[in-house]
Amino acid sequence: MNNHFVNSVTKADSPATPPKEKVEAMDVTEDGGTQPELTDVCDVEKAEEGPADMETENNLDDAIDDDESRAEGTFQYTVHAISRLKDTVLSPPYFVRNLPWKIMVMPRPNQSSTLDKHSQKNLAFFLQCNGESDSMSWSCYGIAELRLLSQKPDGKPLIRKIQHLFYCKENDWGFSNFIAISELLDPDKGYNKDDTITLEVFVKADAPHGVSWNSKKHTGCVGLKNQGATCYMNSLLQTLFFTNQLRKAVYMMPTEGDDSSKSVALALQRIFYELQFGDKPVGTKKLTKSFGWETLDSFMQHDVQELCRVLLENMEKKMKGTCVDGTIPKLFEGRMRSYIRCKQVNCMSSRPEAFYDLQLNIKGKQNINESFDDYIAVELLEGDNRYDAGDYGLQDAEKGVIFLSFPPVLHLQLMRFQYDPISDCNYKVNDRFEFPERLKLDGYLQNADPNNPANYKLHAVLVHSGDNHGGHYVVYINPKGDGKWFKFDDDVVSRCKSSEAIEYNFGGGGGDDDLFLRQCTNAYMLVYIRESHISSVLENVSELDIPDSLIDRLQSERQLEVQRRQERTEAHLYMAVQVLLEDSFESHQGFDLFDVDQVSFRNFRVKKSATLADFIKTLSTSLGFSKDQIRPWQLHLRDNQTLRVSAIDVENDANKMVQDMAENSATWLLFVETSDPESGVGKLQRFHREDEVLLFLKKYDPKTRSITYCGHIYVSLNTKLSDSLVPVLLKRGNFPPGTKLQLFAEICPAKVVELHGFDRRLDECMQEIMSGDIIVFQRACAADVISAKDEFATAICYFRELLCRIEVTFIDRQQFNIDPGFTLQLSSKMNYDQMAKAVAQHLGTDPYLLQFFTHVGYKDVPDMNPIKCTFSGLLKDLFRLIKPKQPNKLFYQRLSMRIDELENKRQFRCFWMSSNTKEEEIVLYPNKGGCVKDLLEEARKQAKLSKSGSGQLRMLDVVQSRISNVMREDVLLECLQTSQQKTYRIEEIPHDELSMGMDDMLIPVAHFNKEPVNVYGIPFLLRLRNNEPFIKLKERIQTKLDLPDKEFEKIRLAVILQGRILRFLQEDADKLVHIDDFQHHNTHGVGMIGRPWLGLDHVSNKSVAKTPRYNYPEKAIKIHN
Repeated sequence: MNNHFVNSVTKADSPATPPKEKVEAMDVTEDGGTQPELTDVCDVEKAEEGPADMETENNLDDAIDDDESRAEGTFQYTVHAISRLKDTVLSPPYFVRNLPWKIMVMPRPNQSSTLDKHSQKNLAFFLQCNGESDSMSWSCYGIAELRLLSQKPDGKPLIRKIQHLFYCKENDWGFSNFIAISELLDPDKGYNKDDTITLEVFVKADAPHGVSWNSKKHTGCVGLKNQGATCYMNSLLQTLFFTNQLRKAVYMMPTEGDDSSKSVALALQRIFYELQFGDKPVGTKKLTKSFGWETLDSFMQHDVQELCRVLLENMEKKMKGTCVDGTIPKLFEGRMRSYIRCKQVNCMSSRPEAFYDLQLNIKGKQNINESFDDYIAVELLEGDNRYDAGDYGLQDAEKGVIFLSFPPVLHLQLMRFQYDPISDCNYKVNDRFEFPERLKLDGYLQNADPNNPANYKLHAVLVHSGDNHGGHYVVYINPKGDGKWFKFDDDVVSRCKSSEAIEYNFGGGGGDDDLFLRQCTNAYMLVYIRESHISSVLENVSELDIPDSLIDRLQSERQLEVQRRQERTEAHLYMAVQVLLEDSFESHQGFDLFDVDQVSFRNFRVKKSATLADFIKTLSTSLGFSKDQIRPWQLHLRDNQTLRVSAIDVENDANKMVQDMAENSATWLLFVETSDPESGVGKLQRFHREDEVLLFLKKYDPKTRSITYCGHIYVSLNTKLSDSLVPVLLKRGNFPPGTKLQLFAEICPAKVVELHGFDRRLDECMQEIMSGDIIVFQRACAADVISAKDEFATAICYFRELLCRIEVTFIDRQQFNIDPGFTLQLSSKMNYDQMAKAVAQHLGTDPYLLQFFTHVGYKDVPDMNPIKCTFSGLLKDLFRLIKPKQPNKLFYQRLSMRIDELENKRQFRCFWMSSNTKEEEIVLYPNKGGCVKDLLEEARKQAKLSKSGSGQLRMLDVVQSRISNVMREDVLLECLQTSQQKTYRIEEIPHDELSMGMDDMLIPVAHFNKEPVNVYGIPFLLRLRNNEPFIKLKERIQTKLDLPDKEFEKIRLAVILQGRILRFLQEDADKLVHIDDFQHHNTHGVGMIGRPWLGLDHVSNKSVAKTPRYNYPEKAIKIHN
């Protein structure tokens, strides 16, 4: 051991464990060896009852302990000749949760003592779990009592407790100094009799993970696989599944025409069906995929309460208009009435509300009844929080709720997670909170029904272990309502006692006295079923309750998955063969015969050991041609990176294996030549490999700048072009006889050459000619056309231009987050005007009314600086790297003025405030060297001025909803800078502010709530007259804000300086307001910042909720489908 502390709990060092073959058989030797043995106290296979506080349970739970899958047990081990014990010894195995547990005992030196040899040693006592397993993935959480029994009739055992997660690297746990040897051998202690001691262990374990635990065998149920952090969802799904009436309704939802990858209803049906009839843990990936979730969502732990609400809402929508319409509200909907009752006048407001779950406050509450009492507790609305009673004005009132009805299935959400405003963070409430197995709620109903009392039986307990940052969820369910409980921990399901499901999850544990209560493990959500509805809610669901169409679909899906799984298992025995027919070449306008990324292959899965003859037979059957009507040609990549065909010797290679024929053992590309059904020829023309080649023909039309595929031809190498090829080209190109042609050989994208000398042999015109070569032909161009330097006059020009062609995606800059954009094929040699013209033609606008921006790749956003219309480079210069296989991005923006005019102006965003104190954002374009006066003139052109207004404008500097300054008209625009906190506003000057007297002052006014730092809304300037009555001032403010009396009477006026309320203005009728209150103080500040300002404190009459829903640190749950 590395550490030897008194009473320390630790893992036994591996060197202390003897070899496996020596552990359980050690003979007595002359030098005083030991021979330990197992005492048959509990018959090993049957647990002896331990202390009443740990092991007593009702008869219903005793059935759990009948076999090796038992959850707990007690076994003993007797060690003889204890005084001469030198080595580690192990007891025979005792099985709990199908794992072998052993007592491990050994002598250990006490490093803290240097006295006689007896006091230098301690007895080490450990519990070992699954010690002989070679698996590295298993784990099992267990708690245990290690007991040294007293040999005296009335003696008490020495007991120490442990709790540990046993796994491969820490498979034993206990005490290295359980008791000193000297104390053990002391006759007065009573532990040793005839040099023999008896050790006993009581162990209680969770079902293990990572071992062959058969949940179906032990419980009749199966679990759900965890995708990463979906234990919260698994717990909820099991709860909904065992709400049998809901399960039956889910089966009945019509999903015949649903997309299996997007239908939430079908995914739920699939999971419920597999949970009911499967024998292995069920996956949930198809369900989360149907939600529209990304992979990351499965690794983020969400709120089970929110998921329950969202999932039930989604199911309710899917059930609308079906035979199960209304099932969700029928099961889960309760009714309550919220009310506000005035105390001094006869006025009451009430509103009925529906609920699917109740959120109970548990902070400071001992049990569920105290939480219900708190829920319906009356709240007093007094003082600043008085109720607006309409014609009665603000009144003291009582606010509360009363329950009208409770649903058959009651979901109670215990508010374990709460927000602390002082620390500004969330925390978990782990306090003890008790809930009963039978709950009576008649006392909380407005009108209880004596014939149908609101008595509920506990059905499920969802438990969370951890803190507010995350943790683990499990659920305990009583499926039949008969008191037999099961624990569902993701893929592992096990039987458990009712105390483990209920009492152990009250919370508030963590002390040494009770290891069953873990500090951060407690109930989080409770499901109760009304006793009068148990028979209907938990009614049996058989296969007869499932539509045949759904069973057929799910079984066919399962068969398909089995087939795919088998295909993946046998994938190494097969290879893919991709086949192209001639019709795949017809619409291709580029190099070669087709584009690999766009063409549609016919796919075949062929055994690698199959012969070529076997594959041709399969090909013949699939294509509908006889074997002599098809001829395969291999597509392979030449040295010049072109994909061309080459001949296959079908006759000589018929018995060769397919994998030997293919260049790539994974995929074999083939072009299959077929006979023309319209030609009337029964079989393909014979191909002579020695003196013939297969050529493909393409016609180029300079007028339409397009390519037309004209089929293929066998040509003899010994014949002249004019005899063998030209006549065929004239016919297939629909040219009159005698038409002069130009012929080109398409060698590679960068090399297209013209062929000359048609009176020569083919192999003389084309050096290194071979099957698969491509001939491009066109009507011969007149000399004047070529001399005019038409960029598309010949096929050479066309392919040269094609080499410069790139795909560019243009995206609206104003909506770049949602706009998919459009893609154009443009020449990389285009200049700015040509590009703008192409985009404008697509958008149907003027190219001069468009502005373009480059793409910032690492952020995937448009650049802040636009591309100048005077840009002198080429299109390719706008991209850092041309990507041939994917489009490059540019952003565009529509303009209201020509781009050449705009670039001589400055874009300035500001706000315009109309006479009704409403703000709207406007964009102005003053000259770059202008000043505020020029900006105001531009605003005059756009803004709608009041007909009765002054016609004069001013610009205000607004910082965080407060007016900072009135800008002088001679301030240069280059001195103005906007930010997220700082904006500029232009407004029309009111008539009464044009001429200010000596006793007048413009003061800034702003809105705030409770504290001056909580400024919001639209600030404004107000003319203050010295010694003006407060009543008059308030009337003018109300007129400017256009607020009704009821709203405005809630506003208080305050003089504020630097975030502090200097004083509230009194509402006395004779109270005057003085200019001195708003003069500059001895403070730092520019403009109006250093002066006091008038604050309008909006006192809200809305009461703050007593128990706000907690703010869990996660993004909201959404089901997108």
